[in-house]
Amino acid sequence: MKKLKWLLLVLVALIALFVFVGMPYMKDQTKKHSPQITNTYTENGLDLSVNYSSPSKKDRVIFGELVPYDVVWRTGANEPTTFTTGTAIKIIDKELPAGTYSFWTKPGKDSWEVIFNKEIPDWGVTILSGGKKTTRNMEADVVNVNVPSEQIVGIQEKLNIGFENGEQLYLVLSWDQTKIKVPINK
Repeated sequence: MKKLKWLLLVLVALIALFVFVGMPYMKDQTKKHSPQITNTYTENGLDLSVNYSSPSKKDRVIFGELVPYDVVWRTGANEPTTFTTGTAIKIIDKELPAGTYSFWTKPGKDSWEVIFNKEIPDWGVTILSGGKKTTRNMEADVVNVNVPSEQIVGIQEKLNIGFENGEQLYLVLSWDQTKIKVPINK
């Protein structure tokens, strides 16, 4: 009985050590390679931001290999990318209420599915899958839209997600030689 108590105590101590020391250390180490970035847009009565961790290409084939086609991607590294809007907006023609959402994508060769989800999981992928399987709850999806992808000239080394405004406001994602533009409307 005494050995069982000691074993239980050691097990609890190891779990606590992993949760309170190991996990924060791992998050800190991964952000050295994929720094956290926040881009904002605060014009025309809109208050938008996107927060993500930006991995590098590092001579890898990104889309179709590192990030497979036709599979939901956490979109970025480390914790899930988040998108925040201070007011209700439309993504193409679909309502997105004010709030903060996790941002997911499903890359394809010619078009991407873009997903705004009301849940923000801690990490966004399962550790046992080696980061291949997401923890996204599909029932919490608020907006799903499809946008075309385009090839860009040259190679963009780091993932970039930000805003581009001309005649139309876009949430823009670009990396390697691929770019998508998600229309945002009031």
